[in-house]
Amino acid sequence: MAEIIQRSGTWTFDGEAVRIVPATGKQVHPLRKGLGEVTVPLTAIAGVAYEAGRKGGRLRLRLREGADPLTQIAAGRLPDASDPYQLAVEQDREGVAEYFTEELRRALLLEEVPDTPCDRYLLPGPAVPLTAAGTDGTVSFDGERVQLRWNWMAAEIKSQAGARDYALAELDGVEWTPAAGWENGSLRFLPKGRHPVVKPEHDPNCLLLWGVRQARETGGSVLLAAAVTARLPHPAGARPEAGAAPGADPAADSDSAAHAALGPSLTKGGGEGPAGPAGTTPGTAGSAPPAEAPADHDELLRRLRELGELHREGVLTDEEFATAKKAVIDRF
Repeated sequence: MAEIIQRSGTWTFDGEAVRIVPATGKQVHPLRKGLGEVTVPLTAIAGVAYEAGRKGGRLRLRLREGADPLTQIAAGRLPDASDPYQLAVEQDREGVAEYFTEELRRALLLEEVPDTPCDRYLLPGPAVPLTAAGTDGTVSFDGERVQLRWNWMAAEIKSQAGARDYALAELDGVEWTPAAGWENGSLRFLPKGRHPVVKPEHDPNCLLLWGVRQARETGGSVLLAAAVTARLPHPAGARPEAGAAPGADPAADSDSAAHAALGPSLTKGGGEGPAGPAGTTPGTAGSAPPAEAPADHDELLRRLRELGELHREGVLTDEEFATAKKAVIDRF
């Protein structure tokens, strides 16, 4: 057990995970307060370092690429004061910081934790619901839908487009650019399909973040972006390919059963069905060619595998897993 307590927060390592608890004082950045307590599993850590200085030092936790949705969306652009994986250390606590570093390094070595990129998120991301304010509107996310609402400062093109409401399945991704000084930032959502490249102030899917409000807007916007990112497909998550070796995927044993049980319902023609990619409707006149059906099938299997992993890891209860599984199948 190793623990270091500082004015900005407390880090505790129990041999299996690092528990990060931010302080509640005014000196703590709003992002850290909004994120709250974070438990970082040892398997998500690539390294740790302590940097000594004249009046104290800084303890830095380096996560594996792709392990954390917040780190993924921030891409190293968070200021030190707002980065939850950094801890300012007072001069008289340098010895404790060095001990903490050595204990964590020893555990990483003994457990042979690789520093290679992850193909799935090992941290759950910020808790929802979340709301973030920007210069020209607000955005909210409840875990299933993203809603954008504009205010009087929004450009005419945004006001004319009206409020935006997207289900997660309708999004390809989200992009976050922090404000820097007087330079504006943005929180841009990427609906599926092709989109012209336009400035943030003219994009009806993009919330503008005013530079002079950096401290206030950075926290809410990046946390919301991370929460959405955590619930979208992992960028490095490869779909299983034909002929893959058995056991390569934790949920591979259930693939054949899922294909048999769900395949007919995905290829069945006639009648009305749920909306498919790019606004098409499978099984109706003028729908996408049959060649696109396997993509829907693979998407369904991938989502079921992700739910299965969360269930096995204890993130979802039996009841929550059953409900989520039914929702995914009904959606397709």
